[in-house]
Amino acid sequence: MAEDSRDAETQAAARAARQAANRAAREARRAARQAERAARKGAAKPQPAASAPEFQPPSDAAPPSPQLFPPQGFDILLIGQGQRLGVQAVLFAASLRRNAPDWRGRLIVAEPRPEAAWAGAATPMPAPVRQALAGFGAEILPFTATRFGRSYPYGNKIEALTILPADQPFVFFDSDTLITGPLDRVGFDFARPSASMRRSASWPEPPPYGPGYTQIWQSLYDRFGLDFAGSLDLAQPDEHWERYLYFNAGWFFGADAQEFGRRFLDFADRIQADPGEALACQSLDPWLDQVALPLVIHSLGGGRPGPELAGLDGWASCHYRNLSLLYARESDAVVALIEELAADPRIAPLLAEDEAAQRLILAGEGRDRIRPLFAGEDPPPPEKAMRQRLRRAELWFR
Repeated sequence: MAEDSRDAETQAAARAARQAANRAAREARRAARQAERAARKGAAKPQPAASAPEFQPPSDAAPPSPQLFPPQGFDILLIGQGQRLGVQAVLFAASLRRNAPDWRGRLIVAEPRPEAAWAGAATPMPAPVRQALAGFGAEILPFTATRFGRSYPYGNKIEALTILPADQPFVFFDSDTLITGPLDRVGFDFARPSASMRRSASWPEPPPYGPGYTQIWQSLYDRFGLDFAGSLDLAQPDEHWERYLYFNAGWFFGADAQEFGRRFLDFADRIQADPGEALACQSLDPWLDQVALPLVIHSLGGGRPGPELAGLDGWASCHYRNLSLLYARESDAVVALIEELAADPRIAPLLAEDEAAQRLILAGEGRDRIRPLFAGEDPPPPEKAMRQRLRRAELWFR
């Protein structure tokens, strides 16, 4: 028994030593990153406080000239809820003011009230987050979720559209997005709604003996009286997932938020309540918004984005989704942007209790550990494989 006790004490001491060494290494990396940032700032040419360093596009693509796409007035809608989504909204707002200084419009952060479908939930954003949003020119508008809420949080983006004015163009962005270039130079045609194509074959998953992609998608178009044939990309082979209209709901836009929102809520509600025989084997959580979105866009005369929208998910915006994924797959320019934003004295205090920000940004583990994990892989691995690799390395943070 005494020997077992000594072994346990030895193991505990070794474990404590490893933990201390890991802490020391993190602190050393943190200090080195702080020194590097300080050196970069010291070497940079002083600029007026209102200006910001020009963001370099993540690829060879460059934003078009201002003359090509005249500025249009439109609202931007985000969701802000609690600490996490609230801080993401702050980072979005700061990146918008930094990299799209000529954009003119309302930046609206929709906050669900803790009632109805969100009854009992701590939905309000903390006061420091609200103050930071106001400092970056965002308006915080509350809304009541009556249909989804706790049962399907992604439904916030559907129900929040009700707070926007009718007959006013809008663009919705997921809060985990950064604006990386002059958004006013994106060629939005609000009469032809569209959405993000940064997606994968996530839905549906046809069973081995059917129904297949055609039968599943056609059942939805038929149900809502829509032209299924007109939605197809005939350059893609039959039963290949890209033949069918399918979006990531990380951004989408339209000419009238009220009409867009009405259809989005109606379609999503009816699909969830009665999926139909063709969808009997399909999961709708978390895919419901991405199932209904193509139907809404097609019903309003929209479709796949053309080259005039290449800036979205390109030189104008980055839907990074998660800080670990940002370091795993986004460009050096996006990494530099998130680190500069995190060092902003208006934002840094909001990240003080965020383990991901503290380790990946401040302590440098994003650059020192995650970037090397995926360096030189072309094409990069699928997101699922990235997540698994990050979890094994204990570098995955929600």
